[in-house]
Amino acid sequence: MIFRRPHSWLHCFLCFASLACVAPLAAATNYDAVVAADGSGTQTNLQSAIEAAPENGSRPFVIFIKRGTYQGQIIVPKEKKKLRLVGEDTEKTIITYALNQNEPAEGVPDKLKGNAMVILGDDFRADHITFQNTSGDHGQAQALHTLGDRELFNDCRILGWQDTLRTDGGRDYFTNCYLEGRVDFIYGSATAVFDHCEIRSKNGGHVTAANTPHDQPYGLVFLHCKLTGNPKPWISPEGKPANSNQPPQADLGRPWRPYASVAYLQCEMGAHIKPEGWNNWRNPDNEKTVRYAEYQSSGSGANPEKRFKWAKQLTDEEAKAYTVENILKGSDGWKPME
Repeated sequence: MIFRRPHSWLHCFLCFASLACVAPLAAATNYDAVVAADGSGTQTNLQSAIEAAPENGSRPFVIFIKRGTYQGQIIVPKEKKKLRLVGEDTEKTIITYALNQNEPAEGVPDKLKGNAMVILGDDFRADHITFQNTSGDHGQAQALHTLGDRELFNDCRILGWQDTLRTDGGRDYFTNCYLEGRVDFIYGSATAVFDHCEIRSKNGGHVTAANTPHDQPYGLVFLHCKLTGNPKPWISPEGKPANSNQPPQADLGRPWRPYASVAYLQCEMGAHIKPEGWNNWRNPDNEKTVRYAEYQSSGSGANPEKRFKWAKQLTDEEAKAYTVENILKGSDGWKPME
C-alpha cells in the first residue's frame, strides 16, 4: 500500500475533479496519443507513441496508457522533451522487462542493457504506472533509469530486486510512490526527492547506493517516507523460512562513491533497519567523506543512539533546509508540482 500524505478536503476535491476529467476512456480524445494493446487506441505499443511526439516540444505531449502489461524495453530519447505518461490504473498499467545487464539483448547498447524504462529527455512526467524488472536475484536489473532533468513520478510503483531505480545527472521528484528491491535498489548521482513514498526492502540488503558528486549539495532525500520490510513469515535469500521472528536486516545505504549524500527526514522505519543504520562498503575511508543524515526518524528501526557516529543527526535548524523547493530548485527555480 502506498504511504500517502494527508490532504485537505479542498485538495481531495481538486484531485478528484482533475482525475475525473482524464481517467474515463470516453475522455481519451483529450490526449495526444492513446496506447492500448487491443488496438482501441492510436497505438498498440508505448514506444511507437513516444516516437510520435515532436522533438524538443514546447508543450507537454500526453500519452494515455490503457490497462495492460507492456513487455520490452522502452526508451525516451533525449530530444523527446515534455513527455507525460498517464496510466489508466497504477497496478494494472505495467511496463515490464525481464533481462538483467549480463543477459544478451539484441540491438541494445551495453550502457542500456538491463533497463526496463530509460528516460533521456528533460521535463518527463509519469502518473499511475508500474515500472518493473522481473529478472530476479541474479544481477543488476533496472526497472527505471532516469537521465534527464526535472522528472516527476506521481503514484507510481517501481519494482525489482537489485538496482531497481537508478537516478543520474538531473533532478527527480517521486511523490506517493511505492519502490521495492533488495540490493542498492535506489541509487545514482542525481538529486532526487522521495516524498511520502513507501520504500520496501525485500530480504534485507541495502536501500541506497548514492554516488553524489562532491560539489552537489543534495543527493537522495527521503521526506515523510515509510520504510517497510517483507511481511512474516520471513524468507531468506535462499528461499528458506528464517529461523527467527526478526526480519532480514537492511541498512539505509552504502556509498557507491566517497561523497554519497543520503538523508531521511521524519521517516517511519521498520524493524528490518539495522540499529547502526549505515554501511561503509568495506572502506573506512568512506566514513570521512559520506554525507549521511537523519532527522526525527520514528518506528522500531529508528535508533539514533546506536547509529554509526560518522552519520549525522540533523538539528532543527539544519532540517529546515530540506524542503522540496530548496532541494530541487536548481538555477531555474523548478517547482515540480506547479
